[in-house]
Amino acid sequence: MKKIILFDMDGTLIDSTEAIYESFCNVFRDNKLPILTKDEVSRFIGYTLQDMFSFFGINENDIEKYCLQYKNHYKNICNLKTSMLPSAIDSIKLAHKFGILGIVTTKTSASTKEILARFGVRDYFKVIIGREDVFYTKPHKEPILNALKAIQTNSLSNVYMIGDTILDLQAAQNAGVRGIGVLCGYGRREELEKFSNNVFTNTLEAVKFINRC
Repeated sequence: MKKIILFDMDGTLIDSTEAIYESFCNVFRDNKLPILTKDEVSRFIGYTLQDMFSFFGINENDIEKYCLQYKNHYKNICNLKTSMLPSAIDSIKLAHKFGILGIVTTKTSASTKEILARFGVRDYFKVIIGREDVFYTKPHKEPILNALKAIQTNSLSNVYMIGDTILDLQAAQNAGVRGIGVLCGYGRREELEKFSNNVFTNTLEAVKFINRC
């Protein structure tokens, strides 16, 4: 039976920190709010936009308006300011040789497909589950279970979720699959090791480990 390997996007396969940070700065600037530092924004990448604005103290009544402002700016710069992480493409190609691949992300599936297509790796993935495809986002189990439903598998024993934040690893635990942490994104080793015994420097090392399992 082929292994099923699900990947997060930001901090796992791609680096879109500049696009995300610039888009938040644009919203704060347009609304005459204090500009956050890049570190203050980066520590919450992986959460939904709604959650991030809430963490930043935005009034609940303004969050949807700010999300729309963010998205309008982000869509104009994401292609220019998003890159694949080093070894990410190699990890995708290696994983595809022995597994069935999917994406589970809090980005929209539309923007995810566009990014993957631009780097020539869209067709390696059988399923892409984004923010608009679920009611509950990570760390809830729904995104992972929806991906497995699309792949048409009932077995959890050969399923792996690779991600760079505790949200990814908590979602894996909640779905009953193996979570693999990577240090090429936004999570710290001491955080990730609370939720997985398997934490690697980058996604390629994680895929090599899965291949050996």
